[in-house]
Amino acid sequence: MRTPIRLCLAFLALSGAAASAQTVVEGRESVATDSPEAWAMRYMAGTTLFTSLGETAKLAPWRWNAAADLGGIPRLSDEQQRVGFGGSKSEDLNKSPVFGRLRLALGLPHDWVAELGYTPPLEIDGARARNVFAAAIGRRLVERDGFTLSMRALGQAGKVRGDITCPARLAGITDPVQNPYGCQSPSQDEFTANYYGADATLAWAAGRWSWHASAGIARTRLAVQVDANVFTINDRTRLSSDASLPWFAIGVRHAFDPQWSLAAEWLHVPLDVRRPPDFARDSDPLGSLRVQLRYSPD
Repeated sequence: MRTPIRLCLAFLALSGAAASAQTVVEGRESVATDSPEAWAMRYMAGTTLFTSLGETAKLAPWRWNAAADLGGIPRLSDEQQRVGFGGSKSEDLNKSPVFGRLRLALGLPHDWVAELGYTPPLEIDGARARNVFAAAIGRRLVERDGFTLSMRALGQAGKVRGDITCPARLAGITDPVQNPYGCQSPSQDEFTANYYGADATLAWAAGRWSWHASAGIARTRLAVQVDANVFTINDRTRLSSDASLPWFAIGVRHAFDPQWSLAAEWLHVPLDVRRPPDFARDSDPLGSLRVQLRYSPD
């Protein structure tokens, strides 16, 4: 459903085309967790989850390993991208098809392992990560007959900037059918994907193969800072949504030798959304295939 700020913006967008000076519209809105806007934020945050991709590594104090993670971002349908103004406006959410991260793990005393993740600021289709860092600390709680139970505390802070509300392909087009919201230039929208949480992983190893199942939950602090020039308006609305984000994952790892291993897992993030016209609650989860290549010097 539309909130007062968005209704005001819609009115100004329709009436402001004749104005000579640009009007700046600023406001803050906290949207319901099952609204189309919040669903999109939670969906995209889910693609960045700092999952374990297997049991916590067994590392002696100050020993390390390094890895590169890559997770698929499913392409959204036209209906799924219709999230603006409570589900009436299409946004350009199909940017990068993957989310990548570099990861470093360091052994600590008493069998603890710290992890640090970083996403390089590469630009793909107008979207660029900005200072996206993730961290975790955990250890194996149980280790017996090839079975392990690991637990971690984890978190992430970072932003992604891109032309979401006014994509570059529409900027300046005067045809109201193609550009109904009057995008004058590519927007500089910023998505904040902050969260903290915990997860647990049960794993079983046999020879060079190991299988795992994980479950976790994160408390999110999500926001979208809109920065779009529409007609004669500079829309600077900020949308936010704070909620819990659970996830489940199953996967497998194969060690090629003592140094190199490859892991893959399927991530499932349950999500609900209410879309117009009836606003009935529907399940629209995230499903993503993830892979990791790890190097251990010892």
